[in-house]
Amino acid sequence: MSRLQVQASVDERDFMVDLEVDEGSTVAVLGPNGAGKSTLLGVISGLLRPDRGRVELGDRVLIDTASGAAIPPHKRSVALLAQQALLFPHLTALDNVAFAPRSAGKRRRVAREVAMRWLKAVDAVEFADRTPHQLSGGQAQRIAVARALAADPELLLLDEPMAALDVATAPAVRSLLRRVLRDDGRTALIVTHDPLDVLALADRVIVVEGGRIVEDGPVRRVLTRPRSAFGARIAGTNLLGGIVEAGGLATEVGVVHGLVDDDCTPGTAAAAVFLPSAVAVYTEPPHGSPRNALCVEVGELEARGATVLVRASGGLTAEITTAAAAELTLEPGATVWFVVKATEIRIHRAA
Repeated sequence: MSRLQVQASVDERDFMVDLEVDEGSTVAVLGPNGAGKSTLLGVISGLLRPDRGRVELGDRVLIDTASGAAIPPHKRSVALLAQQALLFPHLTALDNVAFAPRSAGKRRRVAREVAMRWLKAVDAVEFADRTPHQLSGGQAQRIAVARALAADPELLLLDEPMAALDVATAPAVRSLLRRVLRDDGRTALIVTHDPLDVLALADRVIVVEGGRIVEDGPVRRVLTRPRSAFGARIAGTNLLGGIVEAGGLATEVGVVHGLVDDDCTPGTAAAAVFLPSAVAVYTEPPHGSPRNALCVEVGELEARGATVLVRASGGLTAEITTAAAAELTLEPGATVWFVVKATEIRIHRAA
């Protein structure tokens, strides 16, 4: 297994990234659509050539635009697992998996032995003689995982591998990947929009926005104390950026008061983070002068069982009971006040 180092720029996509991934670690790559996540995987896998940069995997240089060195994709020891299984339709599951070692020069018998070992590892031996059209989505994705690993790649790239699966199948494939990554100790990057994938598979998170890495840290820190708007969104929290001043954080919706980290001195760029469930909603200015009363406009209402999410301007969200929502008679376009106790807000340095 190998350490990954990426320094690359793609001008047409306004992409510029500097990333290192330790040997044996799994890094989740988060970000909105068009942020550059697929560009990153393309540069690493060799499917996209950067305008400038260098990619190293262990002691091998996969590409160096300065010297002109470049290893073709099929010789990089990098496996890419996409949303769709993309199995060869004319081959059985066994032969699909055996294709990888066969391409590496192994004899047919040896390749099929390797394939059967990986089918066993992903609990798919019973599907060995089936062709792709005879497999369900979850079964096909298991075969795709086995095929990727049968190539014995130094690096595994996962591009939203659960996105095309139904809610009943995704947990099984997620559990399979967790077991494989844990037992194998293989270096991996996983692009995802699902926090469950992050929690189950990754030990580190990077957030990509506008072709740049805007946040990087351990899973727990990013999900509990996000420093980017997208990190906050996927963690299900509210985030307000601003500048620390005496008494609080100056934001676009006013000064926010909360528990301030020691390293947030006046003039520091910081973020205020709080849960939607910590927000009380008022249709009139609240009495008693609460420390945090943010005037916002209701954008949309989303029912979630016994609660309703009130999405408002500034990307803020409140989670209230259905009874409270009915009593307030909320509707899109209405002006309301989000009230949050100072003890429910954590203010920390921005990325």
